[in-house]
Amino acid sequence: MGSTSAQNSEGLGRRDVIKRSAAIGLITVPTMSFLASCASSDSGSDKKVEKGKATEKNPLGVNASAPLDFVLFDGGFGTEYATDAVKGYEKAFPDAKVKFTPTQKIQSELQPRFNGGTPPDLIDNSGAEQMDMGVLAGKKQLADLTPLMDAPSFDDPAKKVRDTLRPGVLEMGQLDGDPVWIMYYAYTVYGVWYSQTALDKLDAQYPEDWDAMLALCAKAKKKGIAGWTYAGKYPYYIPFSLYPFIGKIGGREVLDAIDNLEPNAWKHPAVKSAFEAYFELYKKGYILQGTPGLDHIQSQTAWTEGKALFIPNGSWVENEAAKTTPKDFQMKVAAPSSLDSSDKLPFGALWASGGEPFIVPANAKNPDGGMEQLRIMLSEESSKNFTSKVKSLSSFNGGTDGLSLSTALQAGVDALAKAGANVLNPRLQDWYVELQKQKIGVGVLGELMAGRMTPAEAVKKCQEFADATAKDSSIKHYKHQ
Repeated sequence: MGSTSAQNSEGLGRRDVIKRSAAIGLITVPTMSFLASCASSDSGSDKKVEKGKATEKNPLGVNASAPLDFVLFDGGFGTEYATDAVKGYEKAFPDAKVKFTPTQKIQSELQPRFNGGTPPDLIDNSGAEQMDMGVLAGKKQLADLTPLMDAPSFDDPAKKVRDTLRPGVLEMGQLDGDPVWIMYYAYTVYGVWYSQTALDKLDAQYPEDWDAMLALCAKAKKKGIAGWTYAGKYPYYIPFSLYPFIGKIGGREVLDAIDNLEPNAWKHPAVKSAFEAYFELYKKGYILQGTPGLDHIQSQTAWTEGKALFIPNGSWVENEAAKTTPKDFQMKVAAPSSLDSSDKLPFGALWASGGEPFIVPANAKNPDGGMEQLRIMLSEESSKNFTSKVKSLSSFNGGTDGLSLSTALQAGVDALAKAGANVLNPRLQDWYVELQKQKIGVGVLGELMAGRMTPAEAVKKCQEFADATAKDSSIKHYKHQ
């Protein structure tokens, strides 16, 4: 299975051939004991600081002398953008002492504090120990950020903060209904990342359909270059290009059905076709040898060293891989290739959404301060600083005027423009962390791409995992509104 030609003598498209030839499928999840402890802990609720006076410059009524406790995930974006924003807070509230703590161990270090009812005031809940936000919201451990969204924006008091955000960011933080539980600060373009320099050496352009993709991979293989690599130890990176590929083939309703945990959603022909196509990369030997044993950094390094043409990733990769990226690399991102001409969405449809989730715990001592820090970060100045420092867009709708953009960042801006209304936003990774990353990511996609599971088996396994999650009454379930 998996290895098919684009057409046969009857003129069948690739999807038809696949249907006939096929027999037909970074993140450690917090333990339930931690989440249960969080749910039962409300001892910090009576320790909140007194509210300050709301003014034009202090619309959230922050207590000007109250300490602020800010914990940031120290990952691909680094810490400088956040420390710069903290300076803005300290300038606005010179009597306030800010405790700023960068860490990569979000869950390990914050679990005891959540359990004790003394969480920080603001958390960048990201990285390999990201806490499950769907569960945290379901257990009422997060503060509603609606006051922040309804506050005047930092730059223009006539505009609310919510009106300055990129499309889809507010909705991502809502989860279920009107309350806003999460502020996704970065705006991530997901897709297939490549080096224009590497393609130029092969006298090639980015392949806009799957036949062209396979042909380019074959050409590269003859030169001793792999077509693809990925984070084999963390195969939940694969969906960054696979999920929008599925949505492109079958339409966004396919991804919505998967997110909604609908029966047989994974059995949609678009899923089977996408799995077959990716399995072809393995069957034809177009995956970099040893990829299943590589972590995200190792796979990115192999890619920047020119050992593979393509890697599924998000726009943080430019900053994260900066140390190993040659100056003439010309890093770019593109939407997934088309499968064939009968795809529901045109070439250019891609996944882009809010990333780097910031939360204010319900039991925070100074929740107003946490929200004000976010309001400062959503200013044009902070947004431009973020973009220039980490080479990524922020969720502030703008912040690029006057900046000299790298090839990667410009490619992301161009990709968004080309996508237009066809920007997809699968929610499985933030609604159901364990399902998406450990079960489907590691348990299915990692096995599929390593050749240890067939596409048909992968489809069946994904559906089994989704059905089990849907039936689990201990998990809060979400649906697209």
